[in-house]
Amino acid sequence: RPAWSGETPVSRLVAALIAFKPLYSLMKLASREVIIRTAEKSNIPWREMTRKVLESDVYEVFERIRDPNIIYPDYYLSPFHAYDEGNLSWLAAAEAEAATLSIAKRAIPEATSIEEANQIVRGNWMNAIEEHHLKYSGENCQINDILDIGCSVGVSTRYLAERFPSAKAVGLDLSPYFLAVAAQKEEQLCRQNPIRWVHANGEATGLPPNSFDVVSLAYVCHECPAGAIIGLAKEAFRLLRPGGTIALTDNSPKSKVLQVTSSEIY
Repeated sequence: RPAWSGETPVSRLVAALIAFKPLYSLMKLASREVIIRTAEKSNIPWREMTRKVLESDVYEVFERIRDPNIIYPDYYLSPFHAYDEGNLSWLAAAEAEAATLSIAKRAIPEATSIEEANQIVRGNWMNAIEEHHLKYSGENCQINDILDIGCSVGVSTRYLAERFPSAKAVGLDLSPYFLAVAAQKEEQLCRQNPIRWVHANGEATGLPPNSFDVVSLAYVCHECPAGAIIGLAKEAFRLLRPGGTIALTDNSPKSKVLQVTSSEIY
């Protein structure tokens, strides 16, 4: 149980209910249904988006993009986000973009549409990256190479590629399922510099040092244990060119709606 759950009678009752596995499974299913219905009430076609992914040729892309030699850390093999296989499942990958849109709407409840909420969240992030890089990068202000670590199904990577169209963007993730969804969608787009997708551990990417002007970790750190966050930060600095920018953006853990508070740029 998380520390914030406390030792009240209610929290102890909830802990006991969760510990009873058959009941926990029912609770998990009910919780998922609530999340999906809430998203669809906000005009996010969750089930339709999921169906399109699962009925596409994404499985062929998976075979091309997966690195069979990857060794997954123990924490990555645990159930996560109500998926028994964590991020290593087709359902998690198929639902990821709908879930991302839903979080944006919850973060910006005053937005009149999902598109507006997403533009506010991602737009603030892009502005912060660009302004910081121009201000502090000196002679190396040109952004030629971008790495998005923990790119999931490529939502953040596509925003980066669209904001900096002359740059070469790389999306890297530990889940080949997520990457397959990202790559399959990218193949349907016509882009000056197509995004390259890499199946690797963000703590040890195998990419050459000093090879990126911007390294992004968008909504990654809150999902990782402390040791992994340290590894991600060390690897990001190894990959960054002199004068480059590391961009971290994440949810506020104290917010009831996981409100996106700001982009922290270093």
